[in-house]
Amino acid sequence: MEVQTELKKENPSLLGMFTSPGEQFERIKVNPKIWMPLLIVSILYGIGSTLMALSMDVGTLIDQGVPEDQAEFLLGFTKITTSITGFFTPIIGVLISSAIYLLVAKIAGASVTFKQLFSMNTFIMVISGIGLVLNMAIIYLINGNPDIFITSLAGVFNQEKTGLLSSLEIFGIWSTILTAIGLHKTANFSKGLAWTIAIIFFLISLGFGLIGSMFNGIAQ
Repeated sequence: MEVQTELKKENPSLLGMFTSPGEQFERIKVNPKIWMPLLIVSILYGIGSTLMALSMDVGTLIDQGVPEDQAEFLLGFTKITTSITGFFTPIIGVLISSAIYLLVAKIAGASVTFKQLFSMNTFIMVISGIGLVLNMAIIYLINGNPDIFITSLAGVFNQEKTGLLSSLEIFGIWSTILTAIGLHKTANFSKGLAWTIAIIFFLISLGFGLIGSMFNGIAQ
């Protein structure tokens, strides 16, 4: 009771996710926060997506299979939609992942609320939000390919095509590790179940990345 009372006095911190994530997950369990962290994360994604849009050029769309006579028109539309949808990406992502985790919690008999899961996932997304801003800022400055993160293996090996190596990215792996820790500390999952769910989600994201690169290859 004394520990819980002390934790209630301190709100979870987004910056603390970089320095003491375990402590933040304990605070989220006792005192979940949503609106301000979600706004900050959405702004980060909005900035990162805008930088991504600014990094796009006609060649990017042509490489994806868009006819040259349509690429110029679609470029402006794509830039606008990328910037706008980027702001709402965290909200949709957090909603879906929280709902799935809650379903797993019900099946596993873990004691956790939707609000706790929503808060946990929002705080975790600050990692990928910072990663998006950092990568897109560098790519914008060096006129790089916005589809290839600098912090991915594809970026390290200077590859130009998306695929498995582009999906293996440091901030994505970091978020996966934090998800496992969060599911254990905040959602009361066993360590084995927490890591299993986190890894499954990571593998699914890799699968979507590979499917996307395959479609791009077919289109070209």
